[in-house]
Amino acid sequence: MEKAFWRLMIVGGLVLVAVVARSQTLPNTHGETLSGKSIVVADEVRGHAAVLIVGFSKDAGDGCGAWGKAIRADSALSGVAVYQIAMLEHAPAFVRGMIKSGMRKGVAAAEQDTFVVLVQDDKLWRNYFGVTADAEPYVALMDAKGQVLWHGHGAAKDLEPLLKGALK
Repeated sequence: MEKAFWRLMIVGGLVLVAVVARSQTLPNTHGETLSGKSIVVADEVRGHAAVLIVGFSKDAGDGCGAWGKAIRADSALSGVAVYQIAMLEHAPAFVRGMIKSGMRKGVAAAEQDTFVVLVQDDKLWRNYFGVTADAEPYVALMDAKGQVLWHGHGAAKDLEPLLKGALK
């Protein structure tokens, strides 16, 4: 049974990598970190390995947080930059400030420079990650050249071993 599970996970991972392969260019979207700095994620990740954790809905937020904690706590991933991204384009403009304020309260000051809020290019980001389920966090491991080494979506506890395996 366990062998069948891992085969399914590997096949699923390969399918997801194939989906990502159709849109390999990370969008050049301008965003803002929770600390208030202007940022373009594509520029920030260029030249070093990075993990992007993206949420496309409020429901995905807790899962994104779990991914961030798992990656930051894992010594095998200690040299990899981690960026958490919240896509708020579909949130009404008049509540975005309240949403960002709520997020800021839940994110440690030391991590606010790598927590990015985007309010445009939702369609480009969804295409890049092959989004099929808004309520799940989407994760990509990129090398220094910007190539996707691993891509997945879902709970950190189920997929983190596959992410770490992609580093080897």
